[in-house]
Amino acid sequence: MLMRICLIVAILAGVAIGVLNFVTVKDKVTALMADRDNEKRQKEDTQRELASTKSELKKTQTDLAQTKATLETTTQERDRAVAEATTSKKQVEQLTTELTKTKEERDTAQSELAAFKNAGMTPQQIIGAVKQIKKLEDTVAATDAENKVLLQKVKKLDNELSRYRTPNYEVPLPASLQGKVLVSDPKWNFVVLNVGEDQGVLEYGELLVNRKGRLVAKVKVSSVQKDRCVANVIQGWQLGDVLEGDIVIPAHPAS
Repeated sequence: MLMRICLIVAILAGVAIGVLNFVTVKDKVTALMADRDNEKRQKEDTQRELASTKSELKKTQTDLAQTKATLETTTQERDRAVAEATTSKKQVEQLTTELTKTKEERDTAQSELAAFKNAGMTPQQIIGAVKQIKKLEDTVAATDAENKVLLQKVKKLDNELSRYRTPNYEVPLPASLQGKVLVSDPKWNFVVLNVGEDQGVLEYGELLVNRKGRLVAKVKVSSVQKDRCVANVIQGWQLGDVLEGDIVIPAHPAS
């Protein structure tokens, strides 16, 4: 009987130990599974962050390549503008020299004509001298016109170069410049003005729009023609509707 009791007690003790070991192992397994799931989540998060970083890196590399291409194009345009400005300035200098020479020849011809008249020249001689003077005057007028065109071109190129070289460059316009609004489009915020290249208007020049002495808006020139220009209303400077007939004056007059 005692042996049976001891055997039962031993069996119960073994079962208790087994249950205890099972609970302990189960807790460890549960902890290990939790650690595994946590590591899995961390790995997935790390992979997502890595994929996002790679995507951002690729986009940054693309933006960098585009920026380099834009910089190269801008540099080429600047160099071309510098070359054109240099050529135009040389042409202006050459034409100015020719103009001075032509004027001197005209003055000399006029002096000779006066001397011929006083010396009693024949009608045919006087007619020939007059034709020569007229020809020289025509040459002077043509040279003046060509010189004016080249000067306008030089001024335009100088303006472009200043914009390349100086950040936030303010394009100067003639202090005496004054025009009117011919067309106003409030939907697209642009206006057409009755002043252009002949009046000294330059691209990217800014003008103040006023009505009866009150500021209405500020506009920036986007394109220039011979006696017309198109300008866009500058955001933040529109104090009222721009109307046809409003007066415009330079925002940055040349000194």
